[in-house]
Parts: sequence; structure tokens; C-alpha cells
Amino acid sequence: MEGFYLVFGEGLSREANLQAQALARLLLKAPPEGLLDAIPAYGTLYLEFDAQKLTRPRLLRLLRRLASHMEVTGEEEGRVVDIPVRYDGEDLLEVARRTGLSLEEVKRLHQAPQYRVYALGFTPGFPFLAPVPEPLRLPRRPHPRPRVPAHSVAMAGPQTGIYPLPSPGGWHLLGTALVAVYDPHREEPFLLRPGDQVRFREAAGPTPPEPAPLELLPGEPRLPAFRVEEPGLMDLVVDQGRFLAGHLGLARSGPLDPYSAALANRLVGNPPGTPLLEMAYRGPVLTALEDLVVGFAGYGFVALLDGEEIPPGQSFLWPRGKTLSFRPWGRGVRAYLAVAGGLEARPFLRSVSPDLRGRVGRPLREGDVLGLQEAKGVRPGRSFSPRPLPEDLRIRLLPGPQCSKEALQALLSAPFWVVRADRMGLELQGPEVPGGEGLSEATPLGGIQVPPSGRPLVLLADKGSLGGYAKPARVRAEDLWLLGQAWPGAVLRFMGEPGCQGGGTLSPVERLPGG
Repeated sequence: MEGFYLVFGEGLSREANLQAQALARLLLKAPPEGLLDAIPAYGTLYLEFDAQKLTRPRLLRLLRRLASHMEVTGEEEGRVVDIPVRYDGEDLLEVARRTGLSLEEVKRLHQAPQYRVYALGFTPGFPFLAPVPEPLRLPRRPHPRPRVPAHSVAMAGPQTGIYPLPSPGGWHLLGTALVAVYDPHREEPFLLRPGDQVRFREAAGPTPPEPAPLELLPGEPRLPAFRVEEPGLMDLVVDQGRFLAGHLGLARSGPLDPYSAALANRLVGNPPGTPLLEMAYRGPVLTALEDLVVGFAGYGFVALLDGEEIPPGQSFLWPRGKTLSFRPWGRGVRAYLAVAGGLEARPFLRSVSPDLRGRVGRPLREGDVLGLQEAKGVRPGRSFSPRPLPEDLRIRLLPGPQCSKEALQALLSAPFWVVRADRMGLELQGPEVPGGEGLSEATPLGGIQVPPSGRPLVLLADKGSLGGYAKPARVRAEDLWLLGQAWPGAVLRFMGEPGCQGGGTLSPVERLPGG
């Protein structure tokens, strides 16, 4: 996996944004094989691709050909949308104090512009709107809040936006939107699109409800396979992930340890990316409804078939009526259970993987019955020796889009400890790393994001698609599986060159004709 940024302009440039959005639309209309994502922001377009299927020179040739035929006239601009807001945000008083304005002046100034939707991202349907009037502009918080309430209207620097769902966030909270800008149950989930114009209007009224998760597991599977007697801590049906949806703010999702997921499918002869079960920290208790052949791979667990231990790296017969459970064992936190024929689930935007923050799919719960995609006869008994999982996780780095020698030296200078670990990423504690903020842009998978607080965050499969904190480095794609097995308290040691030149797959300077 590689990635780079195309830069069409600096700052809040409507022309640059029109070009980035237009090229993204052309590319996504007929994406070449191997393109993983195309995510436009203010004046940039981030492209992530599988270098084994799509080389960088070939992708650049395609982009230049598309750009040479691209006409940007401004006619792409969309509707004018009125958004009612209840100005009751947690930071409203602090914003007034720091800007020297009265509460009424803060509200009046925030409602004065007709904002442009420059991009969707971070979470599904989050609109990046600009420009905020100069007197209101404040930098982001030094470190993001762990949870911002759904429908919060917020601002940071020249940007304002609406958090569609609860999520972490570093913007200043001004109020609550009284309409939902995203709901996966609607025929059109996204209220706003890039190019729309938005007016905020102060109003009173109830907060919209948060949408329930969109169900991806069939209520009555065609080929019932097993029943959930007791759920684990986080059991998810995942495939390879949701590609080419970052421009809408959807998470990539998929397995956090793609190496172990691929090994589990290989054990039962399934093609790569066949839907399987990911388990984290504490596994479920399951009962087979038919004789099944399953593959078990990963770390941190052993399987127990009616009490008999089965280590990872095995395929075995799971007889009808027998109970399969899992016991913590060794280092690591995630394991995968593949069933011959694959698990049945409904796709949303071409993937069955849940986007938990986006309310697409959900973890397993007691009483769920999972079924097979197809009946497939295979023999049990295959085994592969998994890679060893070291006590200290050594992670190789590449330069990021906001690379600085000082930040890389800090990352390489000493070990870091994982203080929080989930599917969105890892929060680290260790040496202070020079960070910062700027206009939001696409966040690469494995990017190391450093807020002004200096505490690094490593972005994983459920990360936000856009963000504005500095990204001085990125984890090599080959090492991402190790981060999927990182546990709170684990030690990370970063490795790489201390300079910003050479070896990197990210470039902030690629330019095309007209850019």
C-alpha cells in the first residue's frame, strides 16, 4: 500500500477545491484496479493504492490524462441548505472570552457567512465548512476530546462543521444542529455534499435522535452455521474493508490484523477477504448448528472445543452441537475465526465490514445466528506456523506529509507506551513530539498524528478520513498488523531514518496541469 497527495492550491482556495473535487469524481467514476481511496479536501487530493496492482507512474499518467480533459466551471456548485442551530455548546463561553466578544456577537458572527462545503470526512457526512469570520477564529484544542456529542456544531481556525455522531474531536463546540446531516437508514444518507452552501440559523427545538446501527447481518441466514451463546468484548464480521468511500467519511474498517485474517481464511481454502469473525480481548462462546470446518489464527487466544485446547494456526472440524469458546493466552489481543464458505452479511458501499462510529453494522450479541455465504466441503487439519509476536513491537516509519527532522528524531529517540488502543488507533505516551495543526486533509492509514500536546496518535482502520493535526510520519504498511495486536501497556519502538528525504511514499508536492 502506498499513497501520495496532489496539491492544487494552498489555504482556502475555492478554485483549488473545485479542481480537487472534480478530479476525484472523474477518478471514482471508473477507478483503476488497485486504487484503494481518493479523498479530496480543501486544496488536496490524497490517493492510496496497491502498488502491486497499480504503479505510481501509471496512476500519475492516468491522472494527467484526466486532468487535461477536466473542465472546472463552477457549475458543480450545489444547493443552499439552511441548518437550524441551538447555541448551547460547551465551549461557547470560552470562545467569547478568548475572542473578546459577547455571546450574542459570537452567535451573530457564526451565522453571518454563507459557508461552502469543501469536503466530507473525518466521520461519515461530517461537512468541512469555511470560511469562519476572522474575529471568531481560534486554533484547535491542544489535544482532542475523547467524545464529542452527536450533532455538535463546532469550529477550528477558519473551519466550522457538524459532528454527525459521537466521536473524538478537537474543535470548539458552539451548539447543536437540529437536523441530522447523516443517517445510514435514509435513502440518501448524506444531507450535504461538496459544493453545497450552508447558512446557520439560531433556533430552538429538540436534539435529533442518533441513528440506530444499520443491520448488516441477516435475521434469517440462508445456511445457518453457528449461534452466539455469549458475546465477547468486540466480535465483528469483517472482510477486506470498505475501499473508495473515504470521500464520504466512511472508515476503511476491515481486519485490524490483516496478516492473521488472511491466514485464517487460507486455512480453510477461502479466497482473501472472505468475511470472517474478528475477536478482541475476550472471545465469544459459540455453538455449531452444522458440522463446520473452521480456521483459527491470531494472537492472545487459544480456542477451546468442548474444553480441548486448539492453538492458533490450525483448521479443525467443529461438530454440530459442540461449543467453541476462547481463553486469553500469550501476547496480543485479536484472533480470527474463518468458516469454510465464508460468513453471510449484507454489504454497505461494497463492504460487509462495520463502521462502528458511522453506525454501519454492530458487534455480535447473544442469540445471533450467523450463516454461510456458501456450502463448501474442505478437509480439516491444515496448519501454518504464525509469525512470532515480539514483546517489544518494532515499527518501521516513513516520512509523513508534515515531516520534520525534530519530530522524527523524537519518535526514534526512545520507546513509547500504548495508553489507549482501539480500532481507531493507538494513543502513545513517551517523549514529547513536536506537533501542530493546519487545514484538514486526508489521513493515511498508519499515519502518526501529533496534536500540539505532543502526544502521538497512530491511526488505524477505523480512523477518521480527514484531520488537521500534523502527521510527521507514517507506519510502513507491512507493520500495520503488529499495531492491530498492540495492547494497553505494550512497548513500541519506532525505527527508520531521522531525516525527511528518501524512502517515503507520501509526497505533498505532486502537481498536475492546472494545479
